[in-house]
Amino acid sequence: MTEISRDSLGDAIYRRICQDLVRGKLRPNQKITIRSLAETLGTSSTPVRDAVQRLLRDNALEQRTVRDVRVPMLSVEQYLEVSYIRAELESLAAAHTASLATQKDIARLERLVSRNVEAIDSERWAVANELNQQFHFALAEISGMPMLVDVLGRLWLRMGPLLADYYSTGVRDMTRRHHEIVTACLNRDCDAARAAMRLDIETAREGIVGYINTLKPT
Repeated sequence: MTEISRDSLGDAIYRRICQDLVRGKLRPNQKITIRSLAETLGTSSTPVRDAVQRLLRDNALEQRTVRDVRVPMLSVEQYLEVSYIRAELESLAAAHTASLATQKDIARLERLVSRNVEAIDSERWAVANELNQQFHFALAEISGMPMLVDVLGRLWLRMGPLLADYYSTGVRDMTRRHHEIVTACLNRDCDAARAAMRLDIETAREGIVGYINTLKPT
């Protein structure tokens, strides 16, 4: 068996924590400790500390004091900035996907939407949020624009915890525009895909801003 180097282990732990942030398994204002992460991941503290330092540089985590590292709580202004950028980039990705998607790609998107609807109907909000995230990432991946995927990944590091918190309140209108995007892909309608994705992001703003305003500052 090939021995895992310290650098490889650090990269794996970094990716795992990134995944937990994007999927909302780590929530806004949640305190992060090296010891608890190391215990959860079954590893020593050194590679976890290195991964946390990388996430601090990415602004995906914030250090409030020497011993207090937390998942950031986005302000309304920060959320809106990320949302505006996402609307531009993800609508571009949707348009490209509509022009490139194969039947296999479209079937993948359809499965994600169908499973998301089932999760919402059964009020499995954590699962629904994860499937929502997977749909957005699948569109970006199918678009054939790897640099765009990388940029979106960094935006979702900031956005993921907030979205998970918001959707856990029982928001059901998560997939309406996703159905429209899949239909646009079937029809090779790039403009419709672009418009539907922009609406998907824009129509959520009012509810998310309202939710942020209910949160107590820390």
